[in-house]
Amino acid sequence: MEPAFWHKRWADNQIGFHQPQVNPYLQAHWPMLGLAPGARVLVPLCGKSLDMLWLAAQGYQVLGVELSRRAVEDFFTEHGLQVQVTQHGAFESWRSDEVQIWCGDIFALRAEDLADCTGIYDRAALIALPPEMRERYMALLGETLPMACRGVLVTLDYDQALIDGPPFSVADVEVRAGFGSWQVDEVEVREILGESPKFLKAGVASLVERVYRLRR
Repeated sequence: MEPAFWHKRWADNQIGFHQPQVNPYLQAHWPMLGLAPGARVLVPLCGKSLDMLWLAAQGYQVLGVELSRRAVEDFFTEHGLQVQVTQHGAFESWRSDEVQIWCGDIFALRAEDLADCTGIYDRAALIALPPEMRERYMALLGETLPMACRGVLVTLDYDQALIDGPPFSVADVEVRAGFGSWQVDEVEVREILGESPKFLKAGVASLVERVYRLRR
């Protein structure tokens, strides 16, 4: 996906991927990771997700990475947060207490940027990317996140031939291949077709959400 695609989605407020509540999978499965209090958690392609506030409320330091400046600005404005904006390498850094969001291209991340990130939470990043970018993204995480890292990943799995993404379908086999250097444990599987009119209208027979626990 070209950056212009996402900038236009935010400009036109076409953000159906944004959830108006904290994700229940995060609340259910994050505690099992056993991350130390104060650990730094990467939230890639974070948008203005409320999940970042939940993570911060649990005592973690949150590092979001987001392409859209509109999304970043909306996050801090909508929650009335005082923010300090500085430059960090290729990124514009927005910070308020325990939540920091770097605005820029996620593929510009370096290992030194994430050296202290021992957690990762991905609900909307992997499924936002087409196949060739997903491969680059999973390789990037393997190259930049430290060996102690662990996290939660949420994916969608459906017949991509019937409806195009995003969100894209990511099969279980692709997750396990892409995170080949990680321990990948499937911790929840849920059929959500009945909650997704767009997919029903397209003739999709099954729409499955999978939740994984990742450990390096």
